[in-house]
Amino acid sequence: MRIYLAVILCFLYITSCKTTPEPTPIPQPKFEYDITDGPTPWTSDTFELEEEDFTFGIISDLNGGEREGVYSTAVAQLNRLDPTFVLSVGDLIDGGTEDLDQLTREWDSFDARTAKLNMPFFYLGGNHDLTNPTMRTFWKNRLGPRYYHFVYEDVLFLMMDSEDYEEKRMMEIYEARATAIKVINGELEGAYEDTDYFKMEERRVGGMSTDQLNYFKQVLTKYPNVRWTFVLMHKPLWMREGNKGLGQLEAELSNRPYTVINGHFHSFSHRERHGRDYTILGTTGGGQDPTDSLSFDHITLVRMAKKPVVTHLKMEGILDETGQAPKGAKTLHKK
Repeated sequence: MRIYLAVILCFLYITSCKTTPEPTPIPQPKFEYDITDGPTPWTSDTFELEEEDFTFGIISDLNGGEREGVYSTAVAQLNRLDPTFVLSVGDLIDGGTEDLDQLTREWDSFDARTAKLNMPFFYLGGNHDLTNPTMRTFWKNRLGPRYYHFVYEDVLFLMMDSEDYEEKRMMEIYEARATAIKVINGELEGAYEDTDYFKMEERRVGGMSTDQLNYFKQVLTKYPNVRWTFVLMHKPLWMREGNKGLGQLEAELSNRPYTVINGHFHSFSHRERHGRDYTILGTTGGGQDPTDSLSFDHITLVRMAKKPVVTHLKMEGILDETGQAPKGAKTLHKK
């Protein structure tokens, strides 16, 4: 009996001595200095151990009067800035043709330059990339869907097609555009401002099909609680009234934080709409108006913290260790 009680008492003693193990301390960054008393010439010795945010880059139009070498410079600069991935807002090739050989050459050229990026790149089509049904089919065969979405670290990206017309209307726009180009080049008499193409609403603000609208409505239903939503497009669909514009989708977006970004005008602008940021980017190699101070080459960086921190960097100010822009710097000029 005494032995039995002794065993019980010993067990209770050992059990009572057990404590919850201390959590393993997180190692702090090594920071050494030789100041032993008084103030220190820094604000804090607490360093962020592991970033919870991420940064992505955005390029704008490089076509519509592309200036050789600027996009290659942007690729080199992006590699130095090292975002997690890079997005586009369209007009990646000159396009505007039904010649498959020419389209292949232009896309091969763009892809060869883009392949030098050290991070993923996400395509988005503009009017130069999706000018006619032939180019639409070429895109599908080479790149897949014209509009799509993805989620990264609980952030939703809607990649829209602002050239989303019925085929008949697309051909009407394409043919009117071809005529307008002949007027601009002096092959036909008249003023560009008097052409049918100049007067078309789609020339400025694009269009969106009901199928695309329904697709993105379903995406938003599937992801109701993401921490942020980015909406990217080439032409500003949000400027178009009626059911071909962004209005119906904006209604679906109204209960969540979101940001809208597009290109097309080759001139930077920002405004607040529905309490959200709407930004039109400048250029990343596209044609520029020398009289427009907001027509400049830049790269956009978005750091996704609690909310987006958006920084637009003029390419002429992104320099390497020698104080020069990376390869192609001499091409950073207006045309």
